[in-house]
Amino acid sequence: MSIAQVKRIAISDSPWPWLLPLIALLVVFTIYPFFYNIWLSFHEFVPKSRGLKFVGVDNWIQLWNDSRFWGALGVTFLYFAVALIIEITLGMAIALLLDAELPGFGMLRAVLSMTLVIPPAIAGMMFLLMEDSQFGALSYLLGLVGLLDKATPMLATSSLALIGVLIAEVWQWTPFMVLIFLAGLRSLPAEPYEAAMIDGASSLQMFRRLTLPMMSRVIAVAVLLRGIDLFRVFDYVFVMTSGGPGTATYTVSLYAWQQTFSFLKWGYGATLSLTSLIIVMVMANIFIRVAKVRW
Repeated sequence: MSIAQVKRIAISDSPWPWLLPLIALLVVFTIYPFFYNIWLSFHEFVPKSRGLKFVGVDNWIQLWNDSRFWGALGVTFLYFAVALIIEITLGMAIALLLDAELPGFGMLRAVLSMTLVIPPAIAGMMFLLMEDSQFGALSYLLGLVGLLDKATPMLATSSLALIGVLIAEVWQWTPFMVLIFLAGLRSLPAEPYEAAMIDGASSLQMFRRLTLPMMSRVIAVAVLLRGIDLFRVFDYVFVMTSGGPGTATYTVSLYAWQQTFSFLKWGYGATLSLTSLIIVMVMANIFIRVAKVRW
């Protein structure tokens, strides 16, 4: 193909010159890794021969009988549910408070976005230090109000470790929910509220009968985005607890990473990753149908 032909295609009305780079990126970074992962799940790496051995469905059978996987899946679902509920509740409450044109509120909205630019691994390290039982500021404050025994290390106690990780998660990603809900609140029409005020409706009644129904699609999209991200949690757990103490904070993503890179079970790691992907896709599609999300 000559240079003249390339130039002619570039300035034509055809969409392909603009779609080809995107298609190439999708093939290289999405489609090929996906099908390679499927192929890899039917093989296993053999360190002695430094090669892959075909094992058929052995990895999938092992997954079904793996109690560690089911335990990690339970921890993942618990983390997913608790974090999502807290972030939705706090996000909506803060968004309602900031939905006003008062002095300084614009600056507060800008400050909220600052937590989102911090890498999760760095945020995890920050809270790892803050929750240290000896010199952690957060542990000290919790001890002052009687919520935590000063001699109890939060991240080294089985019943408290997941809570410690969730604190970091909620701190960093609640502002994301606030910004989405705030944008939704700002787009709501004022007429229904004016009519409700004339009819003598209380603030709670307006929230239940007007705000929530009109915000339902915004809430659904926020839940979908955060839910997908929460299910693949890795950074906070890896940095703060490494899955411990014991298996108290052991998630599916951490288990898949450990099997792949620590134990060199590439095939089983691929099986775990694919299972996680299948679970997320099924849950997301069910939620989209139930919530009637429209893009």
